[in-house]
Amino acid sequence: MTTALETARAVLTSESAALAQLASELTEDFTDVIDRLIQVPGRVIVSGMGKSGHIAAKIAATMASTGTPAQFVHPGEASHGDLGMITRNDACILISNSGETKELADIIGHTRRFDIPLIAITKNADSTLAQQADHLLLLSNAPEACAIGMAPTTSTTMTLALGDALAVALMETRGFNQADFRTFHPGGTLGAQLLTVRAVMHEGAALPVVTPETDMGDTLLEMSAKGFGVVAVTEGGKLTGVITDGDLRRNLQGLLDRTAGGVATGSPRTISADILLVDALGIMNENRISALFAVDAEGQLEGLVHIHDALRVGVA
Repeated sequence: MTTALETARAVLTSESAALAQLASELTEDFTDVIDRLIQVPGRVIVSGMGKSGHIAAKIAATMASTGTPAQFVHPGEASHGDLGMITRNDACILISNSGETKELADIIGHTRRFDIPLIAITKNADSTLAQQADHLLLLSNAPEACAIGMAPTTSTTMTLALGDALAVALMETRGFNQADFRTFHPGGTLGAQLLTVRAVMHEGAALPVVTPETDMGDTLLEMSAKGFGVVAVTEGGKLTGVITDGDLRRNLQGLLDRTAGGVATGSPRTISADILLVDALGIMNENRISALFAVDAEGQLEGLVHIHDALRVGVA
């Protein structure tokens, strides 16, 4: 009798082999589908029944989050009014391993009646779905991974991966970039990972700023008032130096008799306000510092980001 671990390895091996087979068997039909979908003025409607329906919903969600407007429509509900969600401006992707899922019949008929592009994902090239479709994406003839060879396992894995391939190909064809991705993912940890320094940095009156001529008594007051443990030394708005707590300790002897310019560390480490906050945090951790000043291309001071800002928004 096989152990659970042996079964798990057999399932993963079987499914990975099916994915490799699918990749090798993929034809230019895939390119034709991308060319068709990229021209759709409306949405990509994705549908399937049972396990295929769950996969269809995931494909629609992935497309929608990567620049391709998409929506899942349940085939059962479609037959009771939700066909109205599918317009002449849309395209349909219908998923059925057998290609004979009867619940899809009304959507198939609707697409034929109103000349709506139909893409079939199925294992059966001779099926009703395949024959009615404008484009066919054929799944590999690979066995299901379950012991009885009937439960949707390998087939749904292939379909899910093929849906990811469609979404990513569409994403790249559209030129969908990191900034676009951030627009669709503002919340949670993922949204935090995509924040730029500019989104959280301190600006204007909140910045601790002195000039090279400022005496160190006033400089200490500025550092204490702003509470970042650092102060920028600027000339004409350009950052020329930085004073940190470490600089104060190294210059304790006669500190109050000096000016900010005489204590500051010149050519300080800076960042652009448009880099990702997670990258700024990496720079701070790597250099064991707690704050960074952001400057523009000409060196003009734009803002300050503190390690606590990163922690506050969930970047850690």
